[in-house]
Amino acid sequence: MHLLISPAKTLDMNFDSPMSKVTNSPFNEESNLLINELKKLSATEIQNLMSVSSKIAELNAERFANWSLPFNEANSKAAVFAFKGDVYTGLEAESLSNTDLEFAQNHLSILSGLYGLLRPMDLMQAYRLEMGTKFANKSGKNLYEFWGNKITDEINKREKDYIINLASNEYFKAVNKKALNAEIINPVFKDEKNGTLKIISFYAKKARGMMTRFIIQNRIKNVEEIKNFNLGGYAFSENLSNTKEWIFTR
Repeated sequence: MHLLISPAKTLDMNFDSPMSKVTNSPFNEESNLLINELKKLSATEIQNLMSVSSKIAELNAERFANWSLPFNEANSKAAVFAFKGDVYTGLEAESLSNTDLEFAQNHLSILSGLYGLLRPMDLMQAYRLEMGTKFANKSGKNLYEFWGNKITDEINKREKDYIINLASNEYFKAVNKKALNAEIINPVFKDEKNGTLKIISFYAKKARGMMTRFIIQNRIKNVEEIKNFNLGGYAFSENLSNTKEWIFTR
């Protein structure tokens, strides 16, 4: 099985993560093509494109200007340690063992607007480019058209049976589901509030990270064992689930 998660807007690029077994994304050349187009944008144009504050726009204009190949220990960081946010709070990558990370490297990928698909130990430089950004480029009017089937083809190289989709709709939309050579399972996390089960974004994102950690640490390869997930008080609901959507409640 293979896990897919989303990236995060918040980054920590302090260069203190383990660098001995880092790898490179298969799409660094494609990322370079996007960066060359992004470098042409002014901070004001970035602000309008991404609907962000002027401060964030200026930060990312600087990031794009400084982005360069090749990646090395001085200018980049392993992706699983660089991203910070609710999913990565649940994942707690810093406390994973070396053997955990080795398993993750073969069973986990991070979808990315700039990098396409990142393994945990793939190096990355700081950026902000959400997959849903309507950034016109030489390959089309947005990033979905830029990536086309490249992400899907790469996933197919890594996986032959099940995809556990723990990514957001925005990012999983970049995957051509009909072209995947695997069955897709979508875990959904719901919390009871005022007597009703609801998806609460903050908790659901953290739960996606916790489930990722659960699968990694337990070396799960039999998809049915995912139903044993019980971190954070969640439990699998047989009654609410179907073959494609597995519901976990608390």
